[in-house]
Amino acid sequence: MFALFDSLCILHNMNIYTLPSLVFPTRAAPTNPRRIVILLPCCIGDVVLGTATLFALRRAYPNAHITWAVGRWSRPALDGHDLLNELLDTGEGALPTHSVASLRAFAAQLRAGKFDLAVSLVRSPWMSLAVWLARIPYRAGLDSAGRGFGYNIRARINPRTVRHEAEIYLDVPRALGIDTTDCWANVPVRESRSGDEPYIVVNPAGGRNPGMVMDSKRYPPAELAEVANRIARAVKAKIIVIAGKEDQPLVDAVTAHLDRPPAQFVGVLTFRQIAALAHGARLYIGNDTGLTHLAAAAGAKTVMILGPTDPKRYAPFAPDAIALWKPATVAQTGVAAGVPTDWDWARDGISVDEAERQIRKFLGISRVL
Repeated sequence: MFALFDSLCILHNMNIYTLPSLVFPTRAAPTNPRRIVILLPCCIGDVVLGTATLFALRRAYPNAHITWAVGRWSRPALDGHDLLNELLDTGEGALPTHSVASLRAFAAQLRAGKFDLAVSLVRSPWMSLAVWLARIPYRAGLDSAGRGFGYNIRARINPRTVRHEAEIYLDVPRALGIDTTDCWANVPVRESRSGDEPYIVVNPAGGRNPGMVMDSKRYPPAELAEVANRIARAVKAKIIVIAGKEDQPLVDAVTAHLDRPPAQFVGVLTFRQIAALAHGARLYIGNDTGLTHLAAAAGAKTVMILGPTDPKRYAPFAPDAIALWKPATVAQTGVAAGVPTDWDWARDGISVDEAERQIRKFLGISRVL
């Protein structure tokens, strides 16, 4: 119903959110909120990028009880996070506001939490309406083209301005008057990887979540294997390949091109274990996907290979990570524009030689002639 309503408004070339944005009042930021809820249910990469905002909130409000409203798909990225007090389950879907009934139920769920402050990193107008219906006194959130009408502390953004997603999220704490200096994506690493033999981690998967399927994000298996071969030889490390339980065929396609059989962990590691494995690696190589963001947030030296998505929006948001990308024409509004139909890695993507060159520079390894 909501999607149809939005579509009709676009067809009529009007912004239905202008009027409620003018009617709904705003207010000054709170000085010392006691109970805070962060709203960002999906997806894994977005949630990891949102941890920079969590860091800013915890630093500003060290004694507050902070809850994160998160979906079951993305929850493992936050389980056990030391800056959080609690997780609020929003269900299986990408958003808990996809129907009138679910919107009302979610608003009731929020109201039961007795929160003083909501921090919404979601652009959906239905999320802003749910937060308003929950009667949370202070409602800070992203206001993209008026969609944040339900918030009374609004971080106004232009959806066509290309900015990093994490920086967009940080606009909400900025609207609260919070300093966001040195706020990076972060996940705790509590487990240590034993063994002295150096290794690199390669993840060929990604591009799939409850909100979208975008397999074109995946660097071709043969090329990914060749990049891994060259870097593993350069740093004298073994290769470990990880992926989800649905990705065994993709793993097989990569391992078929490796110099020697790698260690494989397919669908068996928890997110905490992946973070620890990445943290202990000489290098983590992955696509534009949630687990690559997780690795970077865990402090791993991380390489993200991007194709039809812009690193200005989606690169890892961590100090010790790089994004590899051949400049190409991509959607100005990011993944919200949908799945590209004409992406071709051979024509549009970064080459193996250029990927190797940039990774060597990142690692401080000169080429041996």
